[in-house]
Amino acid sequence: MKTATYLAIVLLLTFARASAQNNIVVLQTDFGLKDGAVSAMKGVAMGVSPGLKIFDLTHEIPNYNIWEASYRLFQTISYWPKGTVFVSVVDPGVGTSRKSVVMKTKTGQFIVTPDNGTLTHVAEAFGVAEIREIDEAVNRRKASGKSYTFHGRDVYVYTAARLAAGVITYQQVGKALPNKVVAMPYQHATYTDGVLKGTIDVLDVQYGNIWTDINDDLVAKLNLKYGDVLHFKIFNKGLPVYEGDAPYSKTFGDVPEGKPLAYLNSLLQLSFALNMGSFADIYKIGSGSDWSVEVGKR
Repeated sequence: MKTATYLAIVLLLTFARASAQNNIVVLQTDFGLKDGAVSAMKGVAMGVSPGLKIFDLTHEIPNYNIWEASYRLFQTISYWPKGTVFVSVVDPGVGTSRKSVVMKTKTGQFIVTPDNGTLTHVAEAFGVAEIREIDEAVNRRKASGKSYTFHGRDVYVYTAARLAAGVITYQQVGKALPNKVVAMPYQHATYTDGVLKGTIDVLDVQYGNIWTDINDDLVAKLNLKYGDVLHFKIFNKGLPVYEGDAPYSKTFGDVPEGKPLAYLNSLLQLSFALNMGSFADIYKIGSGSDWSVEVGKR
């Protein structure tokens, strides 16, 4: 009887562990690919379990840009299955008192990261199921205790690999913390009296398009038809840097080459672009919490 009970418990624990992990690790850093840093992280992960499937989100986050790290996680997480473990290392405070955590979203993904603002967008968009602080006495690469500047290799990807492979359960990451993350302040998208306000969350960097946090539900309040003209203003730290008009369009080819347009991007957020041109480069527009936009129907 005792043997049967023991086996039942083992089976339950095994099932619980397997249902939480799927052997997938997704990496994001501001390291670039000019040296061996990213390769070292992947090597550590494979050393934990050669059966892991390791993917790159991006390693081209601008240096120290926590805001963009936060947004890029938001941009991609919903397309990955439950149990996927993300590692985000944009960590200008490496070695300081900022907490190293693993957050579980209410949609079932895990993010291993410093709690320095990187979780801002994900926590708001997908909800916080639980947060645990990494116990480095257990979840740190062996013989790495003298290294203080590469937690991405020695702590974050090591912990992520152990979690994704089922070597540890989520509870074994470390102690539970209050379900509240360090969040960066910014202008949340609003609609008031015919005016949309929001933040320029990020640039579509390859093409220089301007992506805002104003979603399609808010845009619908303007009762737009394709071809209607929007008047918009862009501000940096509250100071105006651009003002102009653009037709609300379905796609880039709806306007002549070089002309502006407003459209819903792939995340169904209001965006601005130049057909076959870089809006950001030509008009010197940036992104992040200091960049805001106001939009109304002409």
